[in-house]
Amino acid sequence: MQALLAHPQHRQSYEIVAVVSNKPSAQGLDLARSHGVQTQSLQHTGFPTRELFDEALVKTIDAHAPDLVVLAGFMRILSNGFVAHYAQRLINIHPSLLPSFAGLNTHQRAIEAGCQLHGATVHFVTAELDHGPIVAQAAVEIAPDDTPDTLAARVLQREHEILPACVLAFAHGQLQLDGLRVLWHGQRPSVFTSKEA
Repeated sequence: MQALLAHPQHRQSYEIVAVVSNKPSAQGLDLARSHGVQTQSLQHTGFPTRELFDEALVKTIDAHAPDLVVLAGFMRILSNGFVAHYAQRLINIHPSLLPSFAGLNTHQRAIEAGCQLHGATVHFVTAELDHGPIVAQAAVEIAPDDTPDTLAARVLQREHEILPACVLAFAHGQLQLDGLRVLWHGQRPSVFTSKEA
């Protein structure tokens, strides 16, 4: 979210209309307010089921009428109804080169698996956790002396590059779903490099 707020095209090509969190103490809420963005918190602990929380979350989000919903650090599994409601306008950023290493502890798992490359993926959200049509990926090399923390820091830099680029592309109508593939300007994107992002 910080990268989206800081992106040069923010307010020129797209507007962040609200930031919603399930944690009232989330630092992102303070950051959003400092940029003049409306914020709301909706605690999931106040709801007896995931589905009831998600129904309330949909109402909260829809009150702002967004064209795109971006999951940026929202660490909850979403119900099928929520995902279906925002089909093709709900994106997530995940710290791995999906479909490898869905779920948690991606950096540790990539090191333990002996991978030479790791990275980040922006994807449209589907009912299956950390799956869905891939919008963009950015790769980093895993160094022999990498720890999960050092690797996470480099991956985070790449996340900050590709997420704003994907939101900007969506805002300009440049993304098109072709089955399970996402086309940019009618073409399959290559893996992002820093220059491209």
